[in-house]
Amino acid sequence: MSSLRIAEIFGPTIQGEGAVIGVPTVFVRAGGCDYRCSWCDSLHAVDSEFRHTWARMSAEEIFAEVERLSGGSPLTISLSGGNPAIQDFAALITLGRAKGYGFAMETQGSVAQDWFSKLSTLILSPKPPSSGETVDWIKFDDCIARATGVETVMKIVIFDNVDYDWARDVAARYPDLPLYLQPGNHTPPPPGVEDAEIDLDGIMARYEWLIETTLGDRWFSPTILPQLHALVWGNKRGV
Repeated sequence: MSSLRIAEIFGPTIQGEGAVIGVPTVFVRAGGCDYRCSWCDSLHAVDSEFRHTWARMSAEEIFAEVERLSGGSPLTISLSGGNPAIQDFAALITLGRAKGYGFAMETQGSVAQDWFSKLSTLILSPKPPSSGETVDWIKFDDCIARATGVETVMKIVIFDNVDYDWARDVAARYPDLPLYLQPGNHTPPPPGVEDAEIDLDGIMARYEWLIETTLGDRWFSPTILPQLHALVWGNKRGV
């Protein structure tokens, strides 16, 4: 029986960002990532240093935990990470969809999988220059192509003017994809820290700047959102 590397499963809580913000959700956070973003807020699910904390679980074991947490009432299951696209979640999605659960997944768009077509919502989050990573647009396009018949959107985190200008270029490249912008978190928790302080004033100042800049440029197509979970729970893990 094949197994998946799982950093944590938690909820029900609400989705804190993007296309399904505010939606009741159980999160399945995959362990492992092919990126190392400079401002990553989930290093416990990314860096191999924390591999010993990840569980090896079958699709059946994961879904049993989701059902326990949700009391058997169908809701949205969010596949996050790390980068969940580097593993095969097809069997889990099949199990959940058969019982009425929906699946949303966020990925940077660096690895394409045929099972994307089984999702309810695909959130592609290309990483801006502040991340230190470079997007492979051929692979990104392949991710879009694999998500046949799936609601597909983009979400871009903005830290500064360079990120903002880059996001405008990306939006022009993909005019048919709904776009969500959000201010970056100034203070992601250090590796291994469960509950770090959050610079709420800094985040809100950046959010205000992002709103004023976007609207001032008469760029009216994006939806501009905060990280709702950060405003409510700070950098606490498991929410």
